[in-house]
Amino acid sequence: MRRVPYVNLPAQFQEERAELMPLIESLFARGEFILGPAVEALEADLAAFCGVAHTVTVNSGTDALLLSMRALGIGPGDEVITPPNSFVASTATIVALGATPVFADVLPNQCLDPAAAEAAITSRTRAIMPVHLAGRVADLPAFLAMAQRHGLAVIEDAAQAVGSMLDGRKTGSFGQVGCFSTHPLKNLNAAGDGGFITTSDRGLAERLRRLRNHGLLGRNSVPEWGTLSRMDSLQAEILRFRLGRLPSVIERRRTNAERYRQQLVPGAEWVPDRAGEFNTYHLFVIQVDRRDQLQAFLKERGVSSAVHYPVPIHLQPAAASLGHTRGAFPVCEHQAGRILSLPIHQFLQAEDIAYVAACILEFLEPRPADRDRPRQHADLL
Repeated sequence: MRRVPYVNLPAQFQEERAELMPLIESLFARGEFILGPAVEALEADLAAFCGVAHTVTVNSGTDALLLSMRALGIGPGDEVITPPNSFVASTATIVALGATPVFADVLPNQCLDPAAAEAAITSRTRAIMPVHLAGRVADLPAFLAMAQRHGLAVIEDAAQAVGSMLDGRKTGSFGQVGCFSTHPLKNLNAAGDGGFITTSDRGLAERLRRLRNHGLLGRNSVPEWGTLSRMDSLQAEILRFRLGRLPSVIERRRTNAERYRQQLVPGAEWVPDRAGEFNTYHLFVIQVDRRDQLQAFLKERGVSSAVHYPVPIHLQPAAASLGHTRGAFPVCEHQAGRILSLPIHQFLQAEDIAYVAACILEFLEPRPADRDRPRQHADLL
């Protein structure tokens, strides 16, 4: 039986070891462990890569969201519009600031629905937080126009979308801020937690640098209370090395996605990329009936998969005080019961993709006439 892991971090280390380990040894020899030249160099490289003036590194994608909203002045009494199908951090950071998360339903591609978001705006709304889920790009032109009409900030939750583009423009370069994660499972991954914030607002970048470092200006002046969210130099060295390899990683993932599209069959649905969208495929998500049974079937055949995310945030126990019940966001809830993330990492071979597709074909058992007809569902857009 062939085994297809969902992730393969040991393979990444083996591929990088000869070049990466001397960089780490040099860092230890210099004794530079917190902020410093490695972090500054990474921030400059990330800014250039994302097409922004400034990048501020922090110690997680969660802190990227939290500090960005704080720097924008969001706090008690304010509302932030966000989708309910993201990782919990998108909502938890809003709550942590004393603000109120306001959910709006999503489109068939799992990204925030602009029409639903605009309908949720009130006099207390301060920002819109679209999430670029799975490497897809939300409808940023619509959100930017909406924000201008209503005087709102746009906060890009790009934790899963480093390098993704819309009409040639990178995620993180559209809104007031872009918030990224470099968790080990991301396309650009550290050897632990990490994150960064992109912005072209110099004053905002300067404040973010203070907030991540106790609020310090220099060493002995504290203009405002901050927190501790510095990136370790070790992670910066690793990320700077991997940033140089990121285009190759993305291309290999995109190749794997195309292989899936060519081999998947009726019954396994996916939403195609729209015109101008460059999807980096942090995840490759299909939608199927009997999702849980298919996942178990794949596991029995050595194929690992995941669900991102089976319980929408508005139905989590922690969100009970927000007053939402099942049926509040029907598109999101329908998707939550059908979505399945297949292995997409850059170390898959063509034979792995073929095996996964064959297992899905075996489970779905389509009619013979349908076996060679992929189901792309362009109408879902």
